[in-house]
Amino acid sequence: MPELPEVETVKRGLNQVTLNQQIQGGDVLLSRTIAHPFSAVEFLVGVKDTAIVQWHRRGKYLLAELAVKEEQTGGRSDAGTRGEEEDGSMQNSAGWLGVHLRMTGQLLWLHRDAPLQKHTRVRLFFGSDWELRFVDQRTFGQMWWVPPTEAPEKAIAGLKKLGPDPFSDGFTVDYLVEKWRSRRRPIKNALLDQELVAGIGNIYADEALFLAGVRPTTLCTELNREQIERIRNVIIEVLQASIEAGGTTFSNFINVQGMNGNYGGVAWVYNRDRQPCRVCGSTIEKLKLAGRSAHFCPQCQC
Repeated sequence: MPELPEVETVKRGLNQVTLNQQIQGGDVLLSRTIAHPFSAVEFLVGVKDTAIVQWHRRGKYLLAELAVKEEQTGGRSDAGTRGEEEDGSMQNSAGWLGVHLRMTGQLLWLHRDAPLQKHTRVRLFFGSDWELRFVDQRTFGQMWWVPPTEAPEKAIAGLKKLGPDPFSDGFTVDYLVEKWRSRRRPIKNALLDQELVAGIGNIYADEALFLAGVRPTTLCTELNREQIERIRNVIIEVLQASIEAGGTTFSNFINVQGMNGNYGGVAWVYNRDRQPCRVCGSTIEKLKLAGRSAHFCPQCQC
């Protein structure tokens, strides 16, 4: 499943190729991909003739801020708050386009003539015969159009439950101490809880715990403040390293240009069970915690 670095990589790629270009139309090939509104037709009507001002990321969610330029609004009745573009012209809010890639979702920026992938679910058409194509093999991914009269959190329920982003000011040692001190659950499970920390999944939980020297089975209540501070710091470190490498590709992840991420080749423990530790040479082990795999070094993570 794409985690924070992969979603951040996609966000940055989208901001390079899709901004200020009008969505001229689209095609929904799998109706259940559209989570809001519940009609695929209404979704396409909502995004048509809008332009993407900026893509944002919240945890593993992508949110595109939509707008309609003043001269394009005509009689559109759902236009919201006006903002000013860099060139000084006014624009009207046209709501938000939300995306969650889930397990196998991909957002690809392709020429309209590119062969249609087998698992294409939604197509959004832009000018000069380019399109943004949502491809999703497992069909768990979702897309939302949120009208300008609603906050994204109203339509996208998962946003309400997200804990602080690891790159936000709210992700502090004091916050983690408060959240973990009374939880008798393995720290690996706590790191996967999106209500506690947004964006971390299996890959980077394993990587961060290795760098912090903490076993994934260690209970939150057993951690002291020094360990918690170390975990916090290495979470930021490993996420940033993966973003710089374009994310991790072990199965389905590719960026908007169709390129694989490169972090997997330098991973410390994830997906390296039965291989030697890059630090001490001990054999990396794997176990199951709440149905999820956990990789660790028995020597470095005492």
